[in-house]
Amino acid sequence: MKSLVRQWPMRRGTLRPLLRRALPAVAVFVCLCLLAAGWLGFTGWQAHGQLTAAVTLARDLGRQLLDGENEQAERTLADLQRRTGAARRATDDLVWTTVGHLPAGGNPTAVREIAVATDELANQVLPALVSLDPAALMPVGGRFPLDGLRAAAPTLAAADEAATRIRDRFAGVSVDGLLRPLRNAVRDLRTELDRLVTLTDAAHRAAALLPALLGADGDRTYLLAFQNPAELRATGGMLGAFVVVRARAGRVDIIDQGTASDLKVYDEPVLPLSREMRGLYRDLPGIFPADVNLTPHFPTAALLYREMYRRQSGRTVDGVLTTDPVALSHLLRVIGPVAVPGFPTLTAKTAVSALLSEAYLTMKPAEQDRFFAASTVAVFRAIWERPIRLRPLAMAIRDVVAERRLLFWSAREDEQAQLVDTPLGGVLPEREDVPTVGVFLNDGSGAKLGYYLSNRAELTVGACVMDGRRELSLRVSISSRAPRSGLPRSVLGLALADDPYAARTLVYVFSPAGGAVRQVWVDGAETPIGSGVERRRQVAIVAVDVPPGGSRLIEVSLLTGKKTTTGAARLWLTPGVTPWTTHISSAPRCDQ
Repeated sequence: MKSLVRQWPMRRGTLRPLLRRALPAVAVFVCLCLLAAGWLGFTGWQAHGQLTAAVTLARDLGRQLLDGENEQAERTLADLQRRTGAARRATDDLVWTTVGHLPAGGNPTAVREIAVATDELANQVLPALVSLDPAALMPVGGRFPLDGLRAAAPTLAAADEAATRIRDRFAGVSVDGLLRPLRNAVRDLRTELDRLVTLTDAAHRAAALLPALLGADGDRTYLLAFQNPAELRATGGMLGAFVVVRARAGRVDIIDQGTASDLKVYDEPVLPLSREMRGLYRDLPGIFPADVNLTPHFPTAALLYREMYRRQSGRTVDGVLTTDPVALSHLLRVIGPVAVPGFPTLTAKTAVSALLSEAYLTMKPAEQDRFFAASTVAVFRAIWERPIRLRPLAMAIRDVVAERRLLFWSAREDEQAQLVDTPLGGVLPEREDVPTVGVFLNDGSGAKLGYYLSNRAELTVGACVMDGRRELSLRVSISSRAPRSGLPRSVLGLALADDPYAARTLVYVFSPAGGAVRQVWVDGAETPIGSGVERRRQVAIVAVDVPPGGSRLIEVSLLTGKKTTTGAARLWLTPGVTPWTTHISSAPRCDQ
């Protein structure tokens, strides 16, 4: 102990020279940190200002492109590139790179990645879009410019490839440890990149597919069916009026028209139905034209309807499309009012009520069918023959496709392969990256009371369970604003519910691919359910009678497929007269 005491002063004495030598180095390091922080703050402020201005310019550019203001768009693009280039240079020096690789350097890394992504968009994606002339892609005199569409395809393909690459790389930017404003900026840019890729992908596919679909390589014929959501079916509504069109060298003409009642009812399914299909829907989709779309998988419905039409007409069409009055109302916002000879003029505000309510209140069944068919023809012709501005048309089509009110199936395998993973294809996937719950409605009343229904769906992502699945909780509310009296027989139909004014609705809840439905409650009481399987998804079937002025609540406990790590989820819903109110509550990934 004494020896230690005697040595201590000597040790302390040796420490002082070390401190004297170390302090200048520490001081230099502290000064460098302060200088780096100051530099980051200064250049970050510069980058923020440039990126803020770039956001405004990008919005202006989008509007100018869709409005055909090409010269103004070129000037805006040059200014946008200058801004994004300045932001990238401000965050692309040694200080930003060094600090970004330190453990606490997440914020500089995220800021730099935002600047890089926006600059690459301005230089690799947007110039391709600016080089296109929208006027050269629109129909003139009822004919599509096929040469212009084909010429645009390589440019749009390159823009889509670049946008996808930028989106995928930016998806790897971590938001862990970021301040709230920067975290929100990263998430906002991801959302905008997703939207941009959706647009470039759709434009690329359209330019690649449309020339052939419009008869560039030979005539094509298509069956365009009109869905009636007043009588619900899984894809939107009972198929009613239809027209058959022929596409020849970019021009589309109507060559036949009719209604579902013109097609036969068959004793046996017109095409073989799988055991799963029969277990859920019996033979109805293959026998009754009005029931082909009891299934939400549109290719199945399209094949059945196509075969029924072939047997009635002797004509085999090359594809099947469907739309509905709500989609027509979106298009009428663009093309303006459309006169229907012998019937009321259709406008954006009146089309839905005229076709789905007033027609049943004031017309006899045969006259209703003529009104539906004549309306389809009139709107169809107006779209092809009237001059239309691209921006409002693009927005209307975006809304229609997003709501799954426009579906298309092609008999050509290569073309159908391009539609499988898009909302336009209406394909219920057997495998998926994000768990998707389907809520599909089929009328069980034999009535037209779907016009009065409004729906709400809430999906909550729950806990991770031992076998790699996730729990999901679904709440579906269906409400009716139907009157309690005064509706004619054409609305009440077969009145299969106990109360003829109650909308009996068959609710089909589809689990995620490879998942399961565990329990179902209706208005708080656990309920026995019908069940089945379709396309690797367990299906629960619940029948509810929704009284006029009342509502019913359905709650469902589900499981995802195995090895589900994501905390995200999606809903796929039957489009109705009134858009659904939806909310999805996500959760952290299972591996976090």
